[in-house]
Amino acid sequence: MPDLLPPLKPIAIKERLSILFIEKGQLDVLDGAFVVLDKSGVRTHIPVGGVACLMLEPGTRTSHAAVALAARVGTLLVWVGEAGVRLYSSGQPGGARADRLLYQAKLALDDTLRLKVVRKMYAIRFGEEPPARRSVEQLRGLEGARVRETYKLIAKKYGVEWKSRNYDTSEWDRGDLPNRCLSSATSCLYGVAEAAVLAAGYAPAVGFIHTGKPLSFVYDVADIYKFETVVPVAFKIAAKFTQNPEQRVRLACRDVFRESRLLERIIPGIEEMLSAGEISPPASHEEAVLPAIPNEEGLGDVGHRT
Repeated sequence: MPDLLPPLKPIAIKERLSILFIEKGQLDVLDGAFVVLDKSGVRTHIPVGGVACLMLEPGTRTSHAAVALAARVGTLLVWVGEAGVRLYSSGQPGGARADRLLYQAKLALDDTLRLKVVRKMYAIRFGEEPPARRSVEQLRGLEGARVRETYKLIAKKYGVEWKSRNYDTSEWDRGDLPNRCLSSATSCLYGVAEAAVLAAGYAPAVGFIHTGKPLSFVYDVADIYKFETVVPVAFKIAAKFTQNPEQRVRLACRDVFRESRLLERIIPGIEEMLSAGEISPPASHEEAVLPAIPNEEGLGDVGHRT
């Protein structure tokens, strides 16, 4: 029987719900849309392509059809630990575009260009130009000192006892409440940032400040927005709630992402950071072979498959 459904095209990232957590259910496809079937048999439909990132917690099973649909509509699937405190794996919604990947790699591999990008990240994050004649390592040290001080100031604002940023994912329940809330909050931010990085056509692993991790560039991008979005949320909840704080944090992060219009800002922010290198994306080689089947124009962000 022929497929009667119209071709699916990605919705722009900025127009989507940021994140949705799924636990203890079967993620499948019914009538061309995502559907979650819980253990009691209740079905919950999820709008096709309407969510930037689905966070799959322990107890969740995913069908092949659901993974294929996620790839087609540009929804990132992220397999996380309980409360989202570990990231085990992720399913790429679109993939890096060759021109943007080469552009990103050229910036990251050239020490002079990399320093320009890092300086721009510093300026965007703190609202001021970094000191002149500083190396990437020196800027990282300055950033670390300011971050530690910012944690103290926000904790004091909300009346939270703060020692340091310290946690062990293997002994989650033994961590103090502020650190547990912060870990849950940052995991939400990383999921959204990774979805945006992939949607924009860049590689999550090719970072500028963070290096050597599969999500290095995601951490770079997320740090720009961390203290204006999720960190205040984490401390506010740590000050008021001791029951199910991680769940409260996740719901509050979803709301602050919407209120701050974060998804509308991340991809333009990435372009602004990288443009500090003042180079153009590399041109295709003259001898390069063009696609045998040209890509169709899509409605989503530049990195998504059409």
